[in-house]
Amino acid sequence: MSDTLFTRSDFSTKILEILDHVEYRRVESSEDMEEVERLRYKAYKAHGALSLAPEGLLDDVDFDSHAYIFGLYYYGELVSTIRIHYVTPEHRISRSGEAFPEAMDELLDAGLTLIDPARFAADPELTANMPWVPYLTLRPAIVAAAYFRADRVIQSVRPPHAAFYKRVFYADTIVPGRLAESYGVDVTLMATNVVEVGRKLLTRYPFFISSASEQRMMFSRTPHDTLPPLTIIPTARFVPQGELGTDLPL
Repeated sequence: MSDTLFTRSDFSTKILEILDHVEYRRVESSEDMEEVERLRYKAYKAHGALSLAPEGLLDDVDFDSHAYIFGLYYYGELVSTIRIHYVTPEHRISRSGEAFPEAMDELLDAGLTLIDPARFAADPELTANMPWVPYLTLRPAIVAAAYFRADRVIQSVRPPHAAFYKRVFYADTIVPGRLAESYGVDVTLMATNVVEVGRKLLTRYPFFISSASEQRMMFSRTPHDTLPPLTIIPTARFVPQGELGTDLPL
């Protein structure tokens, strides 16, 4: 997970160009969930991380009303997936809440709302030479923070990955690496204060920017909704820079 494969000056430009060939799909049908499960298994097995899913590659949280599962498609082919969970003081279900209940409850008891991305999985055969995949797979977490006006984006990560989240997402460590029983491995709990660093994050990485319409397509669930849109096209290239401040709860 490094942007050093590109020079610092052209990194964001290259990812913005890649966005022209990327689409997101919100996964809700049983057939698509099976595809996500297969991809999770393939990715976790390749990295020796099947222990991170002791109860199976799909769990109850996948079907929670505040969970949103996305597939990232590149030239029409599924390359990665992520689950985004919207966590509130009234609705506390999340993967990080299982691993760090006391720390998560402290944030929620303070009245904060959280975005908790989990179940990151990328096809090891397709993405070996695609250093941009982690950024665009995690992009829906930033889109969710804008849509829900959330206070924090949470990261429960293996300690070796903590430096990536600190560098890219300006994440602070809440709980240092320790054995998390729900994962069975050492995990660090981190959080990005999007209220404080949102503008800096979007300025440095403009491919995280999203329009209000894209945010609604990704996360709207109203009584009038039927099925989610089949394809969600990233809008970072089309949002005027003057509207930067409206994307996150700055």
